[in-house]
Amino acid sequence: MAEWLFEAGIGEARAALVVDGMIAAARVELPGLRLGSVVEGRLVARDRVVADGTELLLDGAAGVSEGAAIRVVVTRELIPEPGRAKLARCRVSDAPLGPGPDLRARLAASGHPVRELRAHEADALEAAGWSEVLDEAMSGEIAFPGGALRLSPTPAMALFDVDGSGDIGTLAVAAATAVGQAIDRLDITGSIGVDFPSVQGKALRNAVAEALDAALPPPFERTALNGFGFLQVVRPRPRASLVEVLRSDPVGAAARAALRSLERTPPGTSLALRLPLAVKARIDAHPDWLAELTRRTGRSPQLES
Repeated sequence: MAEWLFEAGIGEARAALVVDGMIAAARVELPGLRLGSVVEGRLVARDRVVADGTELLLDGAAGVSEGAAIRVVVTRELIPEPGRAKLARCRVSDAPLGPGPDLRARLAASGHPVRELRAHEADALEAAGWSEVLDEAMSGEIAFPGGALRLSPTPAMALFDVDGSGDIGTLAVAAATAVGQAIDRLDITGSIGVDFPSVQGKALRNAVAEALDAALPPPFERTALNGFGFLQVVRPRPRASLVEVLRSDPVGAAARAALRSLERTPPGTSLALRLPLAVKARIDAHPDWLAELTRRTGRSPQLES
């Protein structure tokens, strides 16, 4: 049975789709303008809108004067990248103002049951492998039976490199299944390249592509596996992947993980934790996080660096 586990964490919402005790999909949502949000903004350049303090790229605003108020709907969320972020995108809208669906709402619409987790309960996320999935996203090292994948996100595309031993055809088919599962698990979108071992023969190349098709839920498009072992997948890119969320701000990810650990400290125990200086500084910079932690636990944290 497939089931979403959901936590309304401090500083982030997190969820995992658990199938047969293992995480098939992991999601982390940070505060910000979400896909589908309808907001009032101001046109500050021909193709730029500022709304809720956020700059967005505007698609098609003929007849709107610079400086004018404008109502827009978010069509792509901000996507962080090394060096610079891809700005969120929007278009003119006359729909009612309101936020787009948050992670909890999207889970409810997925068709799978959703179980909301509480800090006083056993850690169902961790039992399913939450930390291991976060490690995959941060390191890019993904093991599968008979081999391993190395994930390298770039501004142009996310790249998977396949490594392993044994029969090349067997390795390539197993890797295709692992790639499809990893793409879904880490919510990787946009352009994705996979460097397989060079396999000979049309039938075997088709078997590799079909294994990926079977492991990756639609929608997506892909090329055939060429003679050099390269295959490209393209998926819709409405928001950042788990990899981009974590790697774009590892200090913030560590701070939110520390808050999760503190929230799960048993009652009657002091909320004392020694943290790296940068992580403690990030938490200290968010008094709302500390206030929420105190509200939820009934105790004041004692953080040291």
